[in-house]
Amino acid sequence: MKGVRVQARGRAVVGGKGRVARGATRLSALSSETTTGVKRNPNLAKLGAGYLFPEIGRRRREHQEKNPDAKIISLGIGDTTEPIPKVITDALQGAAAGLNTKEGYSGYGAEQGMGGLREKLADRFYGGLGIGSDEVFVSDGSKCDISRMLMLFGADTSIAVQDPAYPAYVDSSVIMGATGTLNEETSQYKNIVYMDCLKENGFFPDLSKVGKTDLIFFCNPNNPTGACASREQLQALVDFAKRNGSIIVYDAAYAIYIEDGSPKSIYEIEGADECCIETCSFSKYAGFTGVRLGWTVVPNKLKFSDGTPVNRDWNRIMTTCFNGASNIVQAGGLACVTDDGFDAMMGLVTYYKENCKLIRECFTEMGFEVYGGVNAPYVWVGFEGRPSWDVFAEILEKCDLVTTPGSGFGPSGEGFVRVSAFGNRADVEEAIMRLKDVYGK
Repeated sequence: MKGVRVQARGRAVVGGKGRVARGATRLSALSSETTTGVKRNPNLAKLGAGYLFPEIGRRRREHQEKNPDAKIISLGIGDTTEPIPKVITDALQGAAAGLNTKEGYSGYGAEQGMGGLREKLADRFYGGLGIGSDEVFVSDGSKCDISRMLMLFGADTSIAVQDPAYPAYVDSSVIMGATGTLNEETSQYKNIVYMDCLKENGFFPDLSKVGKTDLIFFCNPNNPTGACASREQLQALVDFAKRNGSIIVYDAAYAIYIEDGSPKSIYEIEGADECCIETCSFSKYAGFTGVRLGWTVVPNKLKFSDGTPVNRDWNRIMTTCFNGASNIVQAGGLACVTDDGFDAMMGLVTYYKENCKLIRECFTEMGFEVYGGVNAPYVWVGFEGRPSWDVFAEILEKCDLVTTPGSGFGPSGEGFVRVSAFGNRADVEEAIMRLKDVYGK
């Protein structure tokens, strides 16, 4: 899919008698608006198509307009659907109500997050792993932190990404100026190393074929394939990074879904605190996709080549670019990491994992290649020989069902669609019936 760009050409006609102002540009036939003298950021012009998920939303709206009576079910974007547990919303409500009192009011907080929340996050998710509260930075979500990380490392940083992968890694790198232009034939950007994660290699890259880069973006369990790396594979990844002097940006957004004993944090791996940053969020843990709360761990042992602690520079980025997560939301985060709150979150996780099991069984019974859906809330379904966007369009047209085309996550995702388990159970069961009606024959 190629993006469409409109550029103004020529010189703008201004003045009452059609005089041409010196240095001005003629308006495009497609626009009657005047322009400024400010050049567009050339890195934004490098971006190929629109960002994946808004494009899916656009196609969904078009389908709804053509079929106004259709009940469209979305198992595509991966937005949570079930209510936030009461133990957590009670904390949110209490914090909000408290702002109306002298005792409960608070203004600006620490940009790094409330001290109590940082301590509880370190204890709950990194207990026994040597991670202190001063290494945990609370934020408005991992996606925002990923973009801030590119600001931290700068445009001269070389980058490797899994292919397929969550598109924010690549798009943020392009916008920051860390890449070359898009190769329309391969759908890959110059100066990015794409680590092929294919069914043939178990969706874990062959590191012997990966070149040295400064940063390695690695999502585990993987979005979109649902693959989960073993302890041995993660040790190999950390060893690879240390040999090359690289830093791994480890996205653990779905770690709470791991059920087979695989590591839930990269810091379970020896040496990871010397070469890894880990980012995570409550979006898919507690249904905070709209509430917005996450965290990033930057170990004190992690150093730049000149010996400067990365933690120190990350602190400067956060204090410069961020005023801290909402104090109301952080109160909800504190509730999440209590014993009762954590149990409630696990109830949500179990619900979505049961959805995943149903979806996985559906496609398996119909004879499709099926991956993921065990340690992650996504099922990766193969439609060999068919373009992903064509499959997406067919499922939308015939089933009134939104999925996500695999090629939207990178060229190695071609021939697959991702089906999300984030949905109401009745909708998931209805979607399965529709899929069986079309593909189960």
